[in-house]
Amino acid sequence: MTPNRNADRPRIDAHEKVLGRALYAADQPFPGLLHAMTVPATIAKGRVLSIDTAAALQVPGVVRVFTHDDFSQIRTTPAARGAYGRPGKGYQPMTAPQVRHRGEPVALVVAETLEAAVEGAEAVTVRYAEDPFSARMDDALASPEPDAAGQLASGDAEAAFTNAAHIVDVEYRHPQQHHNPIELISTTAAFEDGTLRIYEGTQSAAAFAGGLAGMMGMEPQALRGVSPYTGGGFGQKNGVQEQSVLVASAALLLRRPVKLVMPRGQLFHTASYRPQSRHRVRLAADGDGRLLAGIYETVQQNSRYDGFGSDHGANPPRMYGYGAWRGSERIVRVDTQTPGHQRAPYEHPASHATECALDELAGALGMDPVALRLANDTQRDPITGKPFSSRHLADCLRRGAALFGWERWTNRPGALVAENGDRIGLGVACGSYKAAMTPSVTTLRLSAGGQCRIATSGHEMGQGIRSVIAAELIDVLGVDPGKLDIRIGDTGHAPQHLTAGSWGAGSAAPAARAAALKLREELSRLTGAALSDEPVPVQLARTRRPYLEVTVDTVPLGKDRQAIEQLRRGMPVTTGPEYPDFLAFSWIAHLAEVHVEPSTGRVRVRRVVSVADCGRVMNRRTAESQVRGGVVWGIGAALREAGESDPRFGGVLNNDLADYVVPVNADVGAIDVDFIDEPDTRLNLSGVKGLGEVAMVGAAAAIVNAVHNATGKRIRHLPIRIEDLL
Repeated sequence: MTPNRNADRPRIDAHEKVLGRALYAADQPFPGLLHAMTVPATIAKGRVLSIDTAAALQVPGVVRVFTHDDFSQIRTTPAARGAYGRPGKGYQPMTAPQVRHRGEPVALVVAETLEAAVEGAEAVTVRYAEDPFSARMDDALASPEPDAAGQLASGDAEAAFTNAAHIVDVEYRHPQQHHNPIELISTTAAFEDGTLRIYEGTQSAAAFAGGLAGMMGMEPQALRGVSPYTGGGFGQKNGVQEQSVLVASAALLLRRPVKLVMPRGQLFHTASYRPQSRHRVRLAADGDGRLLAGIYETVQQNSRYDGFGSDHGANPPRMYGYGAWRGSERIVRVDTQTPGHQRAPYEHPASHATECALDELAGALGMDPVALRLANDTQRDPITGKPFSSRHLADCLRRGAALFGWERWTNRPGALVAENGDRIGLGVACGSYKAAMTPSVTTLRLSAGGQCRIATSGHEMGQGIRSVIAAELIDVLGVDPGKLDIRIGDTGHAPQHLTAGSWGAGSAAPAARAAALKLREELSRLTGAALSDEPVPVQLARTRRPYLEVTVDTVPLGKDRQAIEQLRRGMPVTTGPEYPDFLAFSWIAHLAEVHVEPSTGRVRVRRVVSVADCGRVMNRRTAESQVRGGVVWGIGAALREAGESDPRFGGVLNNDLADYVVPVNADVGAIDVDFIDEPDTRLNLSGVKGLGEVAMVGAAAAIVNAVHNATGKRIRHLPIRIEDLL
């Protein structure tokens, strides 16, 4: 069956969320539940000399205070604590007296009530021996890696600069930024049916459970990972958190359920974050604006002990038809917790640097920045020479320019003035993100009464993955949305793959569609005839069978059956963007209008138009929401967000939502969203590519370029603050 264009439908779990029936991990009720709270380290590096727990144990309701003496048996295997499925060096707080970063747990207080746990944690006294440290990559004690690693390369980029008519050589800086999902990170461990179930708002229930089992010396089947809903993940919740194994071990030792919700202020020091980075961009072009070469060099902050790498150079050379390209990356080690993936982790900072540099090139050429991008459009990857599975970026630009009214743009900064005297600026930037897929094991059961139950891989993080699955079952089977039971995020129902990297829809949709098509095939075999256009449950009822059930293993393009076995072991198995015959990306164009008050330098983002090419749109409502959310993140990145590290004591100074400034409703103007909505059936049978990550890529750059168009000032760091424009 050819995929149909999807109707506009409410998200499948909308009523449950609005009515409070969607229970998140920390909402799960358990009799006899104990509450936990950590004691964070107050030094950035050194050793614990002593921990005095006497006062804490006198607090009414405190059951026990755990220290590193209680958890020294925890295994710190590299695979367990590696970021994003990559091996790390395996550091786990509270397994030894060592302190590697400020804020890491040095004690865990467990009590009958949350209030007692908090009071008990505040009563613990710790003495330390402190060592010298570095909190920022520009500090004297920071440690650059000795050699720069190579990124993608094609042709002789250096030679292309020799006779280029126009050259841009600029450095852009991106700050440290922190996730702030509404749902705080939490862990609840409870015994149920002879297994230890770990409830956590996670993006990777299987790898999470498997990692914990390995750290605790348990068999994998003795531990079940459950993530019913996740209130925003964005890359922060894709691995084992610092507190996870502590809570699980405490429940195992106390033989009672234990819950810990990490306070937001502590999460700035224990959870992953977007690291600080520097980006040098050199571009060469001829007199007609044809790109001859790009050279891209990045430097990124990392911790001392884990393996989070840098991959800023993966997307920029694929954006346009560069004649030649060369990239390199360097890591600088500091004494903080390990950074990690934060929405469009490399692609957002890279697009900020390269799309702003492209805007600077357009200025040097005296060329319209939209026209410059269209002039360098390509249908082939400049690195490998392979074609793209689909690329409608030029259509995104043209449609976006028409919707936005780009004809108002002028290359004279400050030429457009609002009635109140504000300077009006118009900016454009584009983005891309790999179209990746993962394997799935999917069981689909359809009853004659119309009830439909599906168990597959995926985690609901607010992005609407249940709605994506429902769309395919409705399209292929004609089932009633009110009779759907979608079971995801639970290793007890189906093997769970990490949901991240914009592969959720591109993996769940083909898995659901493949299972639905197989069920149709089985029913047709039973009836001995092809099925009609009637809803499949009606046709099943005529066979007088109570139900029909099928199981389908979905192996993504470019992988073999081994991918299913890796999935069952909880190992990440992803494909893309490079496939045997092509490369696959999602694409987006953002056009922004800002108003800058001339006397105060206050910037307001009045309007953004975003047009995306994400293959087939599975649900228009959730897709538009994804893009609007990505644009709001772009506003925050361009004008608001930066983690301020304290060079004296380590840690983040603005570790709350009062001082870590994010956009509020008053900061967000009109956001108009449109889609190309062309299925990419070369990639998968659903024709879908990812959207959640690409939605943010280029949004900040469009705003920065608009600020330059309004003021004539080229700000090469984020966020842009009032003092930059005065």
